[in-house]
Amino acid sequence: MLQNPEQRITSLNLALPKISKPAGNLLGFKVDRGLVYVSGQLPLEDGVVKYTGRVGDPVSQETAYEAAKLAALNVIGQLSLATEENLSRVQELVKVSGFVACTPDFTNIPAVVNGASDLFIEVFGECGAHARFAIGVSALPRGVPVEVEVIARLRD
Repeated sequence: MLQNPEQRITSLNLALPKISKPAGNLLGFKVDRGLVYVSGQLPLEDGVVKYTGRVGDPVSQETAYEAAKLAALNVIGQLSLATEENLSRVQELVKVSGFVACTPDFTNIPAVVNGASDLFIEVFGECGAHARFAIGVSALPRGVPVEVEVIARLRD
């Protein structure tokens, strides 16, 4: 039996987060001609930072992977708002951008961002397949180790 994205989230023992207002003069998402541009999402749990630090010291790659999954869950929360709580309206994820705050010698950045990519595939199935970039940076907002943004296409 095929499941919709909301059912897959439940089967993964996850729940969509309570979305907080963005910190700053910006929107959480913007819809333009069938595309949803989701602003960078942090690893927040109901609006509270769950992970801080840079990958490589003191944050492990495994912990950062989990932080990327949580940031991705916040992206999905924004997509739920954009689709009026009907994630089946997401036709496909087009592009995922992953930023990882890390030490200069940490180079396994794609493995961290896989946390987001893996969750998107688990929730959206083949519609979650996407183009992506993963880049290491020296710092991210609020001291988090990962930030994820997405461009998605909606069904009419």
